[in-house]
Amino acid sequence: MAPRVKQLASLPIGEFFERHAKALSMSLLSDAHGFDRTINEPAPNRPGLALSGFFSYFAKKRIQVLGNSEMSYLKKLNPEMRGERFGRMCERDIPAIVVSRGATLSDDLLSIAANHRIPVFNTKLVTMKFLNAATLKLEQEFAPTTTLHGCMLDVRGIGVLIMGKSGSGKSETAIGLLERGSALVADDMVRITWVGDELRASAPELSRGYIEIRGIGIVNVANLYGLTSIRPEKRLDLVVTLTPHANLNDVDRVGIKPKTHQVLGQKVPMVEIPVAAGRDTARMVTIAALDQQLRRLGYNMADEFNDRLLQHMAENSRDRGTPINPKGL
Repeated sequence: MAPRVKQLASLPIGEFFERHAKALSMSLLSDAHGFDRTINEPAPNRPGLALSGFFSYFAKKRIQVLGNSEMSYLKKLNPEMRGERFGRMCERDIPAIVVSRGATLSDDLLSIAANHRIPVFNTKLVTMKFLNAATLKLEQEFAPTTTLHGCMLDVRGIGVLIMGKSGSGKSETAIGLLERGSALVADDMVRITWVGDELRASAPELSRGYIEIRGIGIVNVANLYGLTSIRPEKRLDLVVTLTPHANLNDVDRVGIKPKTHQVLGQKVPMVEIPVAAGRDTARMVTIAALDQQLRRLGYNMADEFNDRLLQHMAENSRDRGTPINPKGL
């Protein structure tokens, strides 16, 4: 059964403010009304053209950000025109207004926003910094997300998701990797999000930093291995599937035709590692992670060996006078 994918269609402005006000240095300028208004597009907008009277293609589904340019323009308008332009923008049912650089709106503009039940905030951040930071927060909120059963670690800089059937040894392998200097991202429930053209893995806040080991129970990883042994988030680079040793004949032995595992529509490199009593699975995962690191840098050990083999066969063929077509092998 395919994992369930979640993706927000809209985000109430009240929830956005509650979650990100501190990070974005936001404070409320108006009364606490209109918090049920929804953000429907994951990016803020600067309404310079709208304030000049041009509303074609106006991004009314986004948070509207007033920077120095917009504020200076509004101040140069006479009060009647300023109110008319600002009112026309508020009539578009926008989710909220944010004023940058710690500035505020005049009482007449705040009154217009209040009449339309549009919340008004300000931020201490300069305009571009707020736009960039808010865009990142919104992309994370609106990003497609799924949850996978496994154990996610940072192994030598490579984000590795260890998967397998219950009892296959995922947590024991993770402990072995932690003892070799890896860092735990998530155990059991791994949240995967597609954001910024990357698959990002994290843990639910409640279980972050904890791992379950059968026979021992819940273990606080930071208490045992230090704060460097946990990471809140990591890019997903490789999926390692632990398989029973009985299926050894079904496992690829050369690696020329790499396998992939599909997550949120993206193909992630995957390797299968047989597990058996006495086998150092953690070491095998480390080798797989290092191999993936080399592949990301453009070096493929399996392809190198294959090329050497074909070259050797071609040389032997020439010595015997028998033609050979390496591409046909």
